[in-house]
Amino acid sequence: MPVYSSLTHALAEALVDVLWFVESCEDEQMDPDDAVKVLEGVGHLVSKLSKGQRSEFLDLLAVMAHAESDPARREFLEGFPKGFGLLDDAV
Repeated sequence: MPVYSSLTHALAEALVDVLWFVESCEDEQMDPDDAVKVLEGVGHLVSKLSKGQRSEFLDLLAVMAHAESDPARREFLEGFPKGFGLLDDAV
């Protein structure tokens, strides 16, 4: 039995995992300029999602936040839509 209900959900989880890591890295773990490039790159990518894709991603983020037991990661998930520009022009 698959862990995730869809490929989209699995990829959203993977993306959030990577961004959570980048966001929480200390300067000794990752160059801050590189971290900013990664975060801005994802912000640009998600800004290009169609309204339907954006809506689906927002729904997945809400499901993920609801299921998250780590308070800090849940806060990251809850802030993700605003932090990555998903709420601009959202349906």
